[in-house]
Amino acid sequence: MLSSTLIWQQAGPAVCAIKQPASFRLSKGRHIKLHAQAQAHPQPPQVVLTREKGKNGKLRAALEQQGISCLELPLIETAVGPDRHLLPALLRDEQYDYITLTSPEAVSVFLEGWREAGQPQVCIAVVGEGTRQPLAAAGHSDLLRIEFVPSVANAVHLSAEIPKIEGGNMRVLYPSSAKAGSDLQSGLEARGFQVHRINTYNTLPVEHLDEATLQQARQAGVVAVASPSAVKAWLKHAGDKFAKDMAIACIGSTSARAAEKLGFSRVFYPEQPGMEGFVTSIVEALQGTAVPA
Repeated sequence: MLSSTLIWQQAGPAVCAIKQPASFRLSKGRHIKLHAQAQAHPQPPQVVLTREKGKNGKLRAALEQQGISCLELPLIETAVGPDRHLLPALLRDEQYDYITLTSPEAVSVFLEGWREAGQPQVCIAVVGEGTRQPLAAAGHSDLLRIEFVPSVANAVHLSAEIPKIEGGNMRVLYPSSAKAGSDLQSGLEARGFQVHRINTYNTLPVEHLDEATLQQARQAGVVAVASPSAVKAWLKHAGDKFAKDMAIACIGSTSARAAEKLGFSRVFYPEQPGMEGFVTSIVEALQGTAVPA
């Protein structure tokens, strides 16, 4: 049985912070319980996956391995940020103790600019494993030096734990989403770092969705989101009644706080952000919505 910590707020939403287990594999009994009638009658999807098109594959595979049916409904798309054009020159001409990267999207945009800059050697701090993996997969570890990953994958821990470099210049380049909050920047500046934030990309809601697919999504038990932007987009497209009646599983506390503020009543998220914790929070949300056998 998966363990969880429930935080009940009087006259407010219930937020479930999931303690990440050693394994998120369901027991056979739970697997059957969630799918008792799957073969007898076509069932609506259990989980709606809302990440950008082409970026739901890993999560979908992990869920389907557990026998959990998924529907992909990308709600977010990435656009070029207003400061993207500045990135190559800054990487080529300026010196920083660290480049801080806080999402796979930030990594993708950074790598484009880094190649345009002639592939200079840089020291990088990443927010967590989900950000480290695509950066490591790019190769060039002698040039793309991943120097730091915090104990917990969020901006607060990154800014608090990143070490100062003896003899360094205390300068940090922060290629960011235009919608990112100020936690990382303010936390670093409070410790004496000089932060150069540039908004290299933006996340925008998908404007038009297929109505039949959206109707399927409204019948699911859980919607899975990986950003506050996705929470807002789901509320906009699904409608207040449908959206807030469903459990919402979030990749981390930032998205969970956004869902809570928007009035969602059943919010699940992992204490340690990342793919395994995300899957665990989705499973916990499903267990909370499953009809008893």
